[in-house]
Amino acid sequence: MIKVWIAGSNGQIGRALNDILDPLEIEVLNTDLDDLDITNTEEVLNFGIVNRPDVIINCCGVTDTDLCEKEPEHAYRVNALGARNLSIVARKNGAKIVQLSTDDVFDGQSKKPYTEFDDTNPLTVYGASKRAGENYVKEFTHKHFIIRSNWVYGKGGNNFVNRVLEVAEQGKTLSVAGDQFGSPTSAKDLARMILYLISTNEYGTYHVTCSGVCNRYEFAQEILRLSGKNVELKAVPTEQSDLSSVRPPYAVLDNFILRIIDMYDMPDWKESLEEYMKERTEN
Repeated sequence: MIKVWIAGSNGQIGRALNDILDPLEIEVLNTDLDDLDITNTEEVLNFGIVNRPDVIINCCGVTDTDLCEKEPEHAYRVNALGARNLSIVARKNGAKIVQLSTDDVFDGQSKKPYTEFDDTNPLTVYGASKRAGENYVKEFTHKHFIIRSNWVYGKGGNNFVNRVLEVAEQGKTLSVAGDQFGSPTSAKDLARMILYLISTNEYGTYHVTCSGVCNRYEFAQEILRLSGKNVELKAVPTEQSDLSSVRPPYAVLDNFILRIIDMYDMPDWKESLEEYMKERTEN
């Protein structure tokens, strides 16, 4: 039985991991901010010494892009120094580490999907702090999996799917960005991929998104179709949209490494969204 520490277990991906892992195969150490502050080096090191995890999955992060712009020190403390602290524990224990990252490490100016070999050029504090976290992980331990994803949604998160449904419940007209492109990715599919990856020694940086590309407007259309909600939907530029912060306009990631080593296929984004919406209705 391996021991897996999920830091940030109350977030979307932390919850998804707990929903699908087999407790007969994995002993889980769940921590969130109330239990342990990953920015406190001593606290993190002590936890690592006492519990000796085989794998650390860092699901922590300040992901609110507007908050990151307002409070850059807070963003770097959590997104960069937190990742550094967990990496130090991983190195001390000889553990594997999974660092979750984002498409925001790119500038969004490309006309084709970004591969793992494209140069990063973040334009936001969020993207820059996440890239700094990636760099710390690479610096401190070679047994790492850096996973970049985008447009992630799952249980309990303040994500695009849940926000669209909240506004739809109120019967309001929705103005959604028609000029932001990405690949909606289910936290559960991401969690399945993470659990697969930690069973391997295929270390490195990966782009992991559901397959297919859409804009925010098309994403919202599909959410409303599956929910049976009938509200007026308008495609507008990002600056006029209700639910989108200003983000890289072209956030499409190419799962290039997964494809060339023929390791793992991610499902189509529409299938994954349908699965999520069914589960949401049942619960």
